[in-house]
Amino acid sequence: MVGSVEGTHRSPSHSNGPVHYSNGVEEKLDELRRLLGKSEGDLLKIVGIGAGAWGSAFAALLQDAYGHFRDKVQIRIWRRPGRSVDRSTAEHLFEVINSREDVLRRLIQRCAYLKYVEARLGDRTLFADEILRDGFCLNMIDTPLCPLKVVTNLQEAVWDADIVVNGLPSTETREVFEEIGRYWKERIRVPIIISLAKGIEAALDQVPRIITPTQMISHATGVSIENILYLGGPNIASEIYNKEYANARICGPDKWRKPLAKFLRQPHFIVWDNSDLVTHEVMGGLKNVYAIGAGDVSIFIEVPSSAFSNYHINYLFLERRMVAALTNESATSKSVYFAHCTSEMIFITHLLAEEPEKLAGPLLADTYVTLLKGRNAWYGQMLAKGELSVDMGDSIKGKGTIQGVSAVDAFYELLSESSLSVLHPEENKPVAPVELCPILKTLYKILIKRELPTKAILQALRDETMYDPRERIEMGQSHVLYRPSLLGQP
Repeated sequence: MVGSVEGTHRSPSHSNGPVHYSNGVEEKLDELRRLLGKSEGDLLKIVGIGAGAWGSAFAALLQDAYGHFRDKVQIRIWRRPGRSVDRSTAEHLFEVINSREDVLRRLIQRCAYLKYVEARLGDRTLFADEILRDGFCLNMIDTPLCPLKVVTNLQEAVWDADIVVNGLPSTETREVFEEIGRYWKERIRVPIIISLAKGIEAALDQVPRIITPTQMISHATGVSIENILYLGGPNIASEIYNKEYANARICGPDKWRKPLAKFLRQPHFIVWDNSDLVTHEVMGGLKNVYAIGAGDVSIFIEVPSSAFSNYHINYLFLERRMVAALTNESATSKSVYFAHCTSEMIFITHLLAEEPEKLAGPLLADTYVTLLKGRNAWYGQMLAKGELSVDMGDSIKGKGTIQGVSAVDAFYELLSESSLSVLHPEENKPVAPVELCPILKTLYKILIKRELPTKAILQALRDETMYDPRERIEMGQSHVLYRPSLLGQP
């Protein structure tokens, strides 16, 4: 097959990337190579699929750490070709380049600076895959990365890859990996897949259940779930690449998660491991929902630790931003919102996890970072201010996919199923779980049905008939709500 890769060669002292840590780095690489049965001269091939902010930053972290071992490892990233960079983005990119002496020198040395001058003047059109080769992610222009090896042909990228990193939004994962599955039909050695995606789908046929990105990948490719892992945590891509201290957790089968945690760990990026793949992955979805309605400042109100889960964070943040913008940053209104949404989080957590308190520590951290910064939060605020509208869709220029929108849809549809009914605390009759989640219901009507304006979220909070959120918390803690079938368990 004709190649579509533009290689990059960089020395360990490259000024734009982190210093290469020699303490055990090559040993970690050699250990993983041995585990994968790689012989001398046989490259360990790692490819990232999708070049959003976190997917690109993750590939760049690996390139900075291991890319200089060119005789042992090859790190590449796939993105679709043809996405042009508009004039305003090109102008901003030019400002970023000129503000960073190390980046400016690198581009001049690579004879790549002139094209950015021409784009700034409107004399040339740049493309997303083109600038990614120079270390610029279209969704994260303000954070230059190291140069990356970019592939625009999907078959070429994956056909002999040893490790595939899914950096796609959950809404695109199934389609792309179905195509990948066709390329892998004749593969002898099964690859390892690490998914970074935070999102879910709802399957409503027969038994209502959640479908996670790792399950989508397994179904689409035929790769056993024993070879698929999820990596997630309180991760803001730009800050991690800029070496802010961070941690994450890789979840999956025993055989792979511990060696991969060791391989991925860096001095500023600590990776732990856990066997509970599905629960942690689901906890990475619902957070996008509440995030859209969230407020614009960090809030910490003491609530039971089981309220916090990774999937709740985006749910929370989606709405808190919206409340903040609608109330002119009213601390009182945001606290009212926070009380109601956290009670919903506790309730849903108890539906999904048998022992939700075990997830409290790491997932509280992810909640906190999402409350501070995130695209779902930004999106909710822009909706409330009228600078964006729901009719513009969930793919936003410079931000990528707002995954909270699809998460609202999935969780609403799932929790509307009467087969999952619970006893209403006041009416003493069975109701679908969503009937006890007024915030989720309102977001669904705003974002999916588009039958209510954004200010309806305040009306929901001010509803005089709404019962004390503490009752929902007590219900979650005192009743047997756990529904293992929601996660596909018997």
